[in-house]
Amino acid sequence: MSLNLQKRIEARELLWDERGLIPAIVQDADTHEVLMLAYMDREALQLSQEKGEVWLWSRSRSSLWHKGGTSGNIQHLCEIRVDCDADALLVLVHPAGPACHTGAVSCFFRALDCCPQQALNHEERM
Repeated sequence: MSLNLQKRIEARELLWDERGLIPAIVQDADTHEVLMLAYMDREALQLSQEKGEVWLWSRSRSSLWHKGGTSGNIQHLCEIRVDCDADALLVLVHPAGPACHTGAVSCFFRALDCCPQQALNHEERM
């Protein structure tokens, strides 16, 4: 799949929420697996760009958070993409370990039991 990145924008053009945050979807740059959904403030975005590792804003602790700073599961920054409304980021990374605090590779390891076809489709992929 080839992606045509048509426009680059500056951080000042992003649409931050009323708390000064923007959702950041973190995705493995190689496998394209979605690893986690987090939030960035301006400082987290700037640190990520400067240091080449992912920094986030912890809403529960109200503090800056270096992803993997304690666990060693650093996420090395490859690229940051901006959605069409400039109100969400796609953060492409090379992870040094699991993204989830549970030890799972991705925070999205559970499925909502919502569709009768879901179980069949899952079994077909196995």
